[in-house]
Amino acid sequence: MHTQIAPAAKAQVLPSPGSVHVLNPLSMDEVTLTSGFWRERQEVNASGTLPHSLAWEERIGWIDNFVRAAAGDIAGHHAGLWFADSDVYKLIEAMAWEVGRTGDAALEAQIQRLGALIETVQDEDGYLNTRYDKPGVEDRYTDFAMGHELYCTGHLIQAAVARLRTGFGSDDVIVRIALRNADHVCQTFGPDGQVAVGGHPEVEVALVELYRATGERRYLDQAQLFLDRRGHGLLGDWEFGREYFQDATPIREETVARGHAVRALYLMAGAIDAAMERGDTELLEIVRAQYDRTLARRTYITGGMGSRHEGEAFGEDFELPADRSYCETCAGIASVMVAWRLLLATGETSYADVIERTLYNVVATSPSAEGCSFFYANPLQVRVPGQESTPNELSMRSGSSLRAAWFEVSCCPTNIARTLASLGGASVTRSTQDPASLFIHLLSAMQIRTQVPTDDGEQELVVSLETDYPVSGRLTLRVEQAPSCPVSVSVRVPAWTWSGARLDGAEVSGGYAVVSGVLSAGETHVLELDMSPRLTVPDPRIDAVRGCVAVERGPLVLCAESVDLPEGMSLDEIALVPGAAPAIADDGAVVVPARRVPEAARRWPYSEAGSHQGCEEGGDQPAEVFDLPLIPYYSWANRGPATMRVWLPRAEA
Repeated sequence: MHTQIAPAAKAQVLPSPGSVHVLNPLSMDEVTLTSGFWRERQEVNASGTLPHSLAWEERIGWIDNFVRAAAGDIAGHHAGLWFADSDVYKLIEAMAWEVGRTGDAALEAQIQRLGALIETVQDEDGYLNTRYDKPGVEDRYTDFAMGHELYCTGHLIQAAVARLRTGFGSDDVIVRIALRNADHVCQTFGPDGQVAVGGHPEVEVALVELYRATGERRYLDQAQLFLDRRGHGLLGDWEFGREYFQDATPIREETVARGHAVRALYLMAGAIDAAMERGDTELLEIVRAQYDRTLARRTYITGGMGSRHEGEAFGEDFELPADRSYCETCAGIASVMVAWRLLLATGETSYADVIERTLYNVVATSPSAEGCSFFYANPLQVRVPGQESTPNELSMRSGSSLRAAWFEVSCCPTNIARTLASLGGASVTRSTQDPASLFIHLLSAMQIRTQVPTDDGEQELVVSLETDYPVSGRLTLRVEQAPSCPVSVSVRVPAWTWSGARLDGAEVSGGYAVVSGVLSAGETHVLELDMSPRLTVPDPRIDAVRGCVAVERGPLVLCAESVDLPEGMSLDEIALVPGAAPAIADDGAVVVPARRVPEAARRWPYSEAGSHQGCEEGGDQPAEVFDLPLIPYYSWANRGPATMRVWLPRAEA
């Protein structure tokens, strides 16, 4: 048990009063995840991922980079790649959210220790980086394409925003460092400064968040400057094309996400934030259209984004191969960032559905049950059983076929850590027009304690959501304390269950189940969602999985794993029987009827349409049908090396 600290009152950094937005998020201390799927992952994050990440960053020298840089002997000794500083900052951000969530004094002491060390490296003018501008190494800002200096600045700023949002002020060491660094950026790259952009978008979204936290307009203006400069070839040519850096097309002229997936989505997030704050509805609608088209044509069923390993990039429309999908974990997190901002801007529940899909099927897939090994990429089919990674060795970032303890590029573990620690602050919103109207977007057991305005001032509303979702679809909304005025509490109804959702026995239509009026302490309302497993078919333009189906249950994408097959059978040999429908077995597992389609005894893998040569065992006699067990995709590879597939072929009748 760690000693607890009590930060000052926490405040959500809201869109500013002049911002274009429909919903405001509740602050972290107004929403507490109390049990179930996401609370369990927050606990694993705190007990496993955070200490694991700190130990690795200490061990491989990423934190020691700051010691060497301060001492002036970093030349020839810098550990990690150009952007190693950013992962230290992301870890601090994750720690900051966790301190805000739990008041953990041991983590707070680590933040203070790391902050004091980082401050020793910062130059008088605010510049901060361990890789550049020190004796014997390259000068600052000599490699905008790959140097990642502004990217590191962005993550430092986001760590500071986490501190500001969890009750710490400008005297906090992380905030103090970040403000000096941000002011340096504004001075160096402002209207009268150097015309440049960084090769990896990140500083843009961070600067807008810093504006929201401080009210300093220069941060918003600088973010917009960076956005306007991008897409004009400032970064030059590159082997993967200028779109790799998001520097091929001005953002107002783009129509869809292309190039490096994480870069594209971080840029979208920054553009949405800037557009909201500046009241630029034209830019907001442009970026929204880009994301909507990306969802419709370049996104996997899991919510994963990025179909090409080369360049970690989006492919063309409907280029979504299952076995070569990249679906970087960080791209999934970046997509959640974009969808969250569009949810706030528009209030459209479809973006909350995207967040849910991506959280359960990308973010939750990456870490192991102990939170100490991770997937970097998330393919939807694995043809060859992977090898166990060595716990004490670095892995290539996408070369590890099973979860790895750490990577040469370990952006994903720290990104997961900051996402899970801050999840409570991205789960409930209130209407900007009616602050007494709350919207619950994350279907998780939670308690909400907030103030609502009344004619006599503010009164407290306390409600809890009790559920074991996604195990079942039963959610109980319990009123614990209510004001004397009418309020509204709306619980999101996912699109996949609109035809099978009931609130207190009555059918629900649309995206929310609404409880409203003058509520009384002790009253309960029950929302039932239809959690029957369902078959999903791909758009016929997705060539790679045409003729296949996937099985989903609730928010979960399911998959078949080779360890569940009869002995001697492989996933390449099975197909679902015609008309197969998924069902719930006696043990609660989802199963679907399948049969074996053995390898044809032919030298050529093609035959005339309709001939069925070699398709069935024993000539015209179909193979025996068996129930193929399916598991949640997020849990695959937890039972050792295995093959896996999400999209399952259907046998011909």
